[in-house]
Amino acid sequence: MIDRKWIGHELPPSVLPIERSRLQFFAKAIGETDPVYTDAAAARDAGYPDLPAPPTFLFAAELDSGASDRLLADLGIPLSKLLHGEQGFSYHRPACVGDTVTVRSTITDIYDKKNGALEFVVKTSRATNQRDELVAELRAVIVCRH
Repeated sequence: MIDRKWIGHELPPSVLPIERSRLQFFAKAIGETDPVYTDAAAARDAGYPDLPAPPTFLFAAELDSGASDRLLADLGIPLSKLLHGEQGFSYHRPACVGDTVTVRSTITDIYDKKNGALEFVVKTSRATNQRDELVAELRAVIVCRH
């Protein structure tokens, strides 16, 4: 059983520089066809200062920093038992090339179902830019099957 003591635990902040080549690669990888995400001129024509990050890009911050791997190790969840149960985003402003986004996350709930056969960890996150403006709020649910 995942110890409920982790509820309220804050992960170390994860910092993600928003870089042009990485955004273009990500957009291509997810099959994004809107030129706003790959062409700076199209992005500017759409009112952005530069390429905006595609909607799910911010999920990468904690993956890149290693915070997600450390959390799983701390919680004792082996990758072989892990399922990504849910991911949600609430956007407040775009993150564009040249921005640096910091993601701060907290474990807000841990619960089980099916008499403990499935355990759920709920993580909520706030992403802010270098001006400390709220970019997005994220909610993730990871599932550990026993």
